[in-house]
Amino acid sequence: MLEPTHNNELPPIPGKRYFTIGEVSELCAVKPHVLRYWEQEFPQLKPVKRRGNRRYYQRDDVLTIRQIRAFLYDEGYTIGGARQRMTDDNGKGASLPAELQAVIKETIEELEDVLKVLGPAK
Repeated sequence: MLEPTHNNELPPIPGKRYFTIGEVSELCAVKPHVLRYWEQEFPQLKPVKRRGNRRYYQRDDVLTIRQIRAFLYDEGYTIGGARQRMTDDNGKGASLPAELQAVIKETIEELEDVLKVLGPAK
């Protein structure tokens, strides 16, 4: 099986409350041992641990993992660089990928052109 190269190729996240490490591994295309390593490197990643030290991830954890994955695999950050990006504004201020920024800019320009054609609101 080919692994997805970008987050937009990953499967949708089911509407469950908790996910096992195996499920998260499949949802994020990251091996379980990598997830355990990322827990040590990224303080934002704190899955709930229950009996037998089994990890249970919540939806926010899955989204955080996908963000980390994007920084490391798609944008080419090092672990340290990705950690810094995640801690800047708690990851909320993380910039969008360049191709998405270009699409948004183009869409805004097209909408502004439509507004010019429509004229001022009456």
